[in-house]
Amino acid sequence: MTLNTIALELVPPNTQDGRARAEEEAAKVVRHSADSGLDGQIRHVMIPGIIAEDDDRPVPMKPKFDVLDFWSIVRPELPGINGLCTQVTAFMGEPALRGRLTELTDAGMEGVVFVGVPRTMNDGEGDGVAPTDALSIYRDLVPNRGVILIPTREGEQGRLNFKCDQGATYAMTQLLYSDAIVGFLTEFARTTHHRPEILLSFGFVPQVENRVGLINWLIQDPGNAAVAEEQEFVKRLAGAEPPQKRQLMLDVYKRVVDGVAELGFPLSIHLEATYGLSGPAFQTFAEMISYWSPAQRV
Repeated sequence: MTLNTIALELVPPNTQDGRARAEEEAAKVVRHSADSGLDGQIRHVMIPGIIAEDDDRPVPMKPKFDVLDFWSIVRPELPGINGLCTQVTAFMGEPALRGRLTELTDAGMEGVVFVGVPRTMNDGEGDGVAPTDALSIYRDLVPNRGVILIPTREGEQGRLNFKCDQGATYAMTQLLYSDAIVGFLTEFARTTHHRPEILLSFGFVPQVENRVGLINWLIQDPGNAAVAEEQEFVKRLAGAEPPQKRQLMLDVYKRVVDGVAELGFPLSIHLEATYGLSGPAFQTFAEMISYWSPAQRV
């Protein structure tokens, strides 16, 4: 079973802002979708389970709504839109994690990306279930089991192959600001038999990025030249005027989808407005989707 979807990332608001702010986020999805022409095309919202990370995060982390609580508020406001989410597994024991995943699937979450420890910790740390173990343990409970794919990360070919061996059915990429994923998937298709669904992730870059640097921080990989090039491109996007910004992102989108479309992987699109949903973000997304949509593969 494939998702074959356009998924919009919808980050839970701070709990201090209350239920009204959560409802406001749902209203933004409806309004901006209608204004941009994306009405009816977004088939999922992807709600990340937020955990505290490094102290140097450019935007301070405050307590967020739980994924389930947020989904229960926004779901009635988003008819025809289903749910995806991420779930950190590394700090939950097997019984607790099984209970959590049961709640997520019962609430209508159609796919769950299993996530490990934050960057401040090493893989395998945490006293809970490792994401790679969760992929096999919960095969019968979660039909669409996802993992994170970072095409510029050293050793990622072997890492993804192992995750697929363990039972991953789809991979959601880190935000793409180059066409590195094309070479990655070309090599992966050549060397393995696995063909997981790929959620290609694209993020809008507003002008404020050059002052705050949140996206730069999110994609960082010190010493990695490929990521340094992507960070430079993010700076260029942030400083560009709206028409040029849309064209630059559309060019990346075209190179990516044209490059991977015939490799044999089911494809979906994941869209993210890192600094919050906005009209300009949706206008950019609409231009991308007008060029290519997963619906064209059905």
